[in-house]
Amino acid sequence: MGVGLTEYLIVSIILFCLGIIAIVTRKNAILVLMGLELILNSANINFLAFSKFGGLNIDGQVAAVFVIVLAAAEAAVALAIVLNIYQNFKHVNVDEINKLKE
Repeated sequence: MGVGLTEYLIVSIILFCLGIIAIVTRKNAILVLMGLELILNSANINFLAFSKFGGLNIDGQVAAVFVIVLAAAEAAVALAIVLNIYQNFKHVNVDEINKLKE
């Protein structure tokens, strides 16, 4: 007995929910970015599961690699922004950063 599509989707839903909870409840910018990475990983699981069980052949793997490249670029840009915020404010709490508009 192997792992079916339902198990992949359950793991993906759990990761997606944990990512949403991390984004909504956290004040630290780095933890918000980690929540975003959880959401992107849940999308990758969906792409790979539907590629395996839905007959999409290689299209799911290509989409997953594209999401991984996008996540790497997002992490690099976001960490540069977080470092700039820390340099200006000496903290990375998202709720307290409202002077960037000026």
